[in-house]
Amino acid sequence: MRLWTIHPKYLDTKGLVSLWREGLLAKKVLEGKTKGYKNHPQLNRFKNHKKPLEAINAYLFDVYKEAERRGYNFDKNKIKFSEINDKITVTSGQVEFEFKHLLNKLKNRDIEQYQKIKHTKNIEVNSIFIIVPGPIEEWERL
Repeated sequence: MRLWTIHPKYLDTKGLVSLWREGLLAKKVLEGKTKGYKNHPQLNRFKNHKKPLEAINAYLFDVYKEAERRGYNFDKNKIKFSEINDKITVTSGQVEFEFKHLLNKLKNRDIEQYQKIKHTKNIEVNSIFIIVPGPIEEWERL
């Protein structure tokens, strides 16, 4: 499971579809509707939020908006839109790590998307997050 911190606009089609599915799985975990993935490290940032379900729904809404922008047909009824005032912090090191990780995937999977984003300097993140200085997050599996 990878719940990308970086904005979904950077993802290729395969990445965006996977993110939607994995985000919906994360939502089910947070709702207590699964047996697996309960201790997945990337879920901790949502679990630690004051309102975990609202946070994952807001996260998924950004994914939905990107899919809609591309003309994809994601089922909006699977999420409940809510605005979140309390953003989740993410370190600059994590954002840089994820972007490099995505670029490596895109080199093999979608060279056109790789070429499109490879020179990005100011990496945007999903709107649920706010960037703070720091190294790669402790929960990241290296």
